[in-house]
Amino acid sequence: MVKYTLAQSPDIVLLVPGKDSRKAREKAMDQLMAMLDEGTLPTALADGFSVEQLVEVQPPASSAAVEQQEDAVVDAIQILNQLATLKVKVQSSRDEALQVRVLIDLLFTDDPMTDDQVTELKDGFKVLKAFAQSNLRFKDAKAQAETARQVLDDALGN
Repeated sequence: MVKYTLAQSPDIVLLVPGKDSRKAREKAMDQLMAMLDEGTLPTALADGFSVEQLVEVQPPASSAAVEQQEDAVVDAIQILNQLATLKVKVQSSRDEALQVRVLIDLLFTDDPMTDDQVTELKDGFKVLKAFAQSNLRFKDAKAQAETARQVLDDALGN
């Protein structure tokens, strides 16, 4: 939500959804024109008043800081949620990936492999790939989550 006022009448506040933009200023101008038509505008506007003359009302610095902290907490929760999802994914595929890893060791021995073992190995490469990628993403997410955890701790007062 963006707020606009007039330099001539700072007590007039025009609320428009969204952020400051040409379109938002035009909507504020429409509200201003409606006030003029209704006769509720306490000041006379000079001919040629334009959207550029609208003054954006900035929230107090403390309000902006709180909003920024709230956004940081929301981002931290999302990062921690992603970490939890990746951890579950890694844990669920770990045992199967380790079984495939044992079959890989057989490739480097002189011992013969059965057709079933070769088939299981070839099918297992997909599992191994998925596990390895998930594990790498988990490690990366864990590093990012340390900062997220600190943001959350600060917000909780810990």
